Amino acid sequence: MEQLEPPQTGTRELADPLEIPDLAPGCMSASKPYAAAAEFQEALGYPGELVENWHDVAIAKMGELRGKYRSFRVFLDSCVKCGACTDKCHYFLGTGDPKNMPVARQDLLRQVYRRHFTLAGKFVPWLVGAKDLTTEVIDDWYSYFHQCSQCRRCSVFCPIGIDTAEISMAGREIMDSIGKGQKYSNEIIGKVHKIGNNLGLPAKALKATLADLEEEVLEDTGVPVRFPVDEAGADILLVTPSADFFAEPHIAGLIGYAKVFHQAGARWTISSYASEAANFGLFIGSYENMREIALRIRKAAIDLGVKRIVFGECGHAWRVAYSFLNTLAGSFDFLDQNYPIPQHICEYTNDLIEGGKLKFDKAKNDHIRLTFHDSCNVARGSSMGKTPGGQFEIPRAILRASCSHFYDMAPDTIRESTFCCGGGGGLLTDDLIELRKKGAQPRMRALQQVAEDHGVTHMAAICAICKAQFSKVLPMYGFDMEAIVSVHQMVSNAIILDPIGDGAQTGEN
Repeated sequence: MEQLEPPQTGTRELADPLEIPDLAPGCMSASKPYAAAAEFQEALGYPGELVENWHDVAIAKMGELRGKYRSFRVFLDSCVKCGACTDKCHYFLGTGDPKNMPVARQDLLRQVYRRHFTLAGKFVPWLVGAKDLTTEVIDDWYSYFHQCSQCRRCSVFCPIGIDTAEISMAGREIMDSIGKGQKYSNEIIGKVHKIGNNLGLPAKALKATLADLEEEVLEDTGVPVRFPVDEAGADILLVTPSADFFAEPHIAGLIGYAKVFHQAGARWTISSYASEAANFGLFIGSYENMREIALRIRKAAIDLGVKRIVFGECGHAWRVAYSFLNTLAGSFDFLDQNYPIPQHICEYTNDLIEGGKLKFDKAKNDHIRLTFHDSCNVARGSSMGKTPGGQFEIPRAILRASCSHFYDMAPDTIRESTFCCGGGGGLLTDDLIELRKKGAQPRMRALQQVAEDHGVTHMAAICAICKAQFSKVLPMYGFDMEAIVSVHQMVSNAIILDPIGDGAQTGEN
């Protein structure tokens, strides 16, 4: 069976998104992200270089994780090699490398675990596939645990519920503990700790950027839509990915949020202290770093005296907020308990739509034939709204309210079974561009199919990483880079604005 290679720009080749590739053992073994410099490691509390006794430190860290997280032990002990997960990973489907089968990737760590933490592994290692931890094994960890975007698609199909993402996170945390970290994620986490966002964007630059957006929207619409920063006494703190401040299509989504808040008459603000929704601590498996980032948001909410926290369009940020924020950052009992804590911007917007407070001119989006990419961390690590499955239905409801031509991709490639964009999990770096290109292949195939069947021209997403990844890889598959759009970009295009929003300054929305 011939592997699908990305077509040249301007061409499209259709293929089954679930097509199993020919096996190509070791073809991705050389794929490795840049290593973190000492300054990035030490800022996160890790050794700046490989420690002399790395073997003992790594095994001790594995033992610590085994004792701390029951899931870690269960996942490593319970796999029966049934094969249900083997062809479910987008990286395996895109590369054909057997070590990108979820079960094989897990086994890179499981073999060492069995050698040191099981009786059989200690005395008859050859019977249970146990292996010693060597430099070669560490090299494989560094390569293949950075070929997992922690999307959890494999866990949907595992009859036992083994979560490969947890294994990848643990592998990365062990490597960090011995001084072998990844530059991209660790540098970003350090910027958030120091400045408050992934970009290292200081308060003055943030305020200038948002002031420019106010002028742009006023010129475009004639309506004074505000983009407030650090306004004490606001009702709503918006925490959004920093990509929303500097790049398309992210900025178009931010403009959409502001227009929604304007039309609702809501008092809202962004915090320059905690201007970042993303939390890359999740990607490296470090709850300590996740907690430090989450505490910035809590402090900002207290300092500004807000009643609600609303998160913008970011996939893993919403997973951290939905699943961990309360336990990571303590009680949020100082917020208004009548509203979800926290709340997603899509949930906020959809409530207004259902309440008749937002009106749209769908014709403004008639040049777009749209589909929707379910971002993996939203789809499989969170929910939204009061109804199960709200994370699937609410974004689609917003899109149908704001545009006339919407079509879903194939059922086995969306919702719970959605494919990752190929750039998540801390892999959105150009040193991994080959991996990102191949990892996007299953989603691109599904997009190609819906484009052929329904003339779809654009794909919406509610994840900053997905948008950035697709902007890069869409041209490799014959689509325009602007074919990826924000959900609130569609809202922004079609929303009908009043000069002063409904119920302005009432604080009731």
